[in-house]
Amino acid sequence: MWAMQRQIRAVFDDETVTVYQAYSPAIAVPAARAGRFVPPFKQDRMTWIKPSFLWMMYRCGWATKEGQEHVLAVSITRVGFEWALGNAVLSHYERGVHPDRVTWQRQLKRAPARVQWDPERDLRLRELPYRSLQLGLGGAAVPRYVDEWITGITDVTGLVREIRGLLDADDEDAASALLPVERPYPLPAEIAAHLRATSD
Repeated sequence: MWAMQRQIRAVFDDETVTVYQAYSPAIAVPAARAGRFVPPFKQDRMTWIKPSFLWMMYRCGWATKEGQEHVLAVSITRVGFEWALGNAVLSHYERGVHPDRVTWQRQLKRAPARVQWDPERDLRLRELPYRSLQLGLGGAAVPRYVDEWITGITDVTGLVREIRGLLDADDEDAASALLPVERPYPLPAEIAAHLRATSD
């Protein structure tokens, strides 16, 4: 049952997958210009990436929350994405997955990435009955993300505002038509089992 409730849906092709992050203009504008994260982005703190566009909209309030006024679509290699997933630990203890809480806490502290499954959102940001992936990168994963995995960064704040404007005008059909087309991500079976996710 858990497998049907936890599925990664994303924009991807044979080589890359798109994830989203929201930042202040001070970080987002230079990053979009450079095509990679540059100072004042800090590599010594955990950074969370999200394949779901609508979950990102829920998190940043359609780019209205302080410090999250710009939404970035970050294209990263599937090799890097799957390395992070394969080396991640679930952010919450689960009986039957981890031997015990102490072991889980020790694994979480050492892991370069962590996975959190939160309720997916619909166009009006209401909870859906299945989960969406949030992937936290820390430690050794951050420089890999910044220096090796990223293939491009696009500021999609204009699209975000256009969709929000259509929703404010109660034109859900037009708003929905502008959403990125996300498909189930084909996780390798061993990674799916490790993260308690569906593999197709």
